[in-house]
Amino acid sequence: MLLPLRRRLEKHVAAWPWRRVGVLAGVSLVLALMLVGYLFGTSDHFFSRLFFAFLVFVWLLAVTFLAVVPFVNWATGHWFGRGWAEVSTPAPRTRRTPAGSAAARSHSSSAASRRPETR
Repeated sequence: MLLPLRRRLEKHVAAWPWRRVGVLAGVSLVLALMLVGYLFGTSDHFFSRLFFAFLVFVWLLAVTFLAVVPFVNWATGHWFGRGWAEVSTPAPRTRRTPAGSAAARSHSSSAASRRPETR
């Protein structure tokens, strides 16, 4: 019997080496901050401006995915109707080329056709 997706995901995530993940994330953060400090310096409160810019970026992402996207999904279902929200566009069909066309022929080099056969 298959377990629900959430249960399988919990088992998969529980098996991760979290100590190693934490060490790698910490080392990456320290190296990134050292590189930024070396490139831009610590004058003019650069790190505080970088920190608040990062907070604004995270806040905008959170508002987008926690408020705007669910609202748009709700609005399409309630204002335009369920049929409008569930209609999908058909996948474009690929065109077949005729068997005798130039696109279906192999394009080998002319040097290979001039070689003598050694059978």
